[in-house]
Amino acid sequence: MEFSTTLTSEPTTDERLAEILANPGFGVHFTDHMVTIEWTPDAGWHDARVTPYGPLTLDPATAVLHYAQETFEGMKAYRHGDGSVWTFRPEENAARMVRSSHRLALPVLEVEDFVRAVDALVAVDERWVPESGGEKSLYLRPFMFASEAFLGVRPSQHVTFMVIASPAGAYFKGGVKPVTLWLTEDYTRAGRGGMGAAKTGGNYASSLVAQQEASSHGCDQVVFLDAQEGRYIEELGGMNLYFVHDDGHIVTPATGTILEGITRASIIELAGKLGHPVEERRFSIDEWREGVTSGRITEIFACGTAAVVTPVGALRWDGGEVAAPASTDLTMRIRQALVDVQFGRAEDTFGWMHPVG
Repeated sequence: MEFSTTLTSEPTTDERLAEILANPGFGVHFTDHMVTIEWTPDAGWHDARVTPYGPLTLDPATAVLHYAQETFEGMKAYRHGDGSVWTFRPEENAARMVRSSHRLALPVLEVEDFVRAVDALVAVDERWVPESGGEKSLYLRPFMFASEAFLGVRPSQHVTFMVIASPAGAYFKGGVKPVTLWLTEDYTRAGRGGMGAAKTGGNYASSLVAQQEASSHGCDQVVFLDAQEGRYIEELGGMNLYFVHDDGHIVTPATGTILEGITRASIIELAGKLGHPVEERRFSIDEWREGVTSGRITEIFACGTAAVVTPVGALRWDGGEVAAPASTDLTMRIRQALVDVQFGRAEDTFGWMHPVG
């Protein structure tokens, strides 16, 4: 796929960009350009282009606004010490979007074209990638949506794929801290045969009221249980969970109704290399409570693109609480090892990093 490029006539000034990169926050500022590719049944994917970043003009009947037919991805570009720019396992994000597209009845954008689209935007807006050192990065948001104007429940006959980018600061400004979790017993995130394994906005929308519930109880994140029995751990609102046991092995909930995180998969490989095999299986809330109380579970951590890895503290629910495990040692070792690979401070023995340009 070939991309045409139209550069903005009003690029962000060096002075303003320096101000933004000094304190980028997350998802607040956006780069000067964006990628767009169109799809129709007759033409397939076409009109791939890099253009100045700007608002979209949508008909009020645009299908995505009514039927939520859309998918997205989240990934990052990192500046290494030599000034080069790399992305982390972009082909895995592309492959997950393929799976999400199948579930949402959207056309498949081939893995190679997904990676080219991301590379095209990073190459044009390379100066937006923060300097090496610390944990600042350029967050990348590829997404696809039903852009046909019609009212009717059927797959859209016009689909738009886009990539936008936003510089991101370190998730933990004051250092990594354990997150306190709220166990919701009223809401579930996904059920068997649903869209839990697809990265689509509806999954996140359904988590918001439960997250409000968690916040009202002084907790950082919400834990969801399975929809069928209400016994088994699924995931957090946007992160996967791991339970470290006293014999060194780690358990993480099996996928199927939860999102197959790229960071999740990477940690499974990385932990195994560090001598801590990871078991993927159903894991009950009772096993969590009893394991922490008995000392069998020595650490709990969560992972996602934004936070990378974070230790888990106390778990609360209506009428009870289980304290945080005493240790975060392995959690922080895994976190540091992964971050060091991403930022080029350690050898990439897994072949995860993808050079841009």
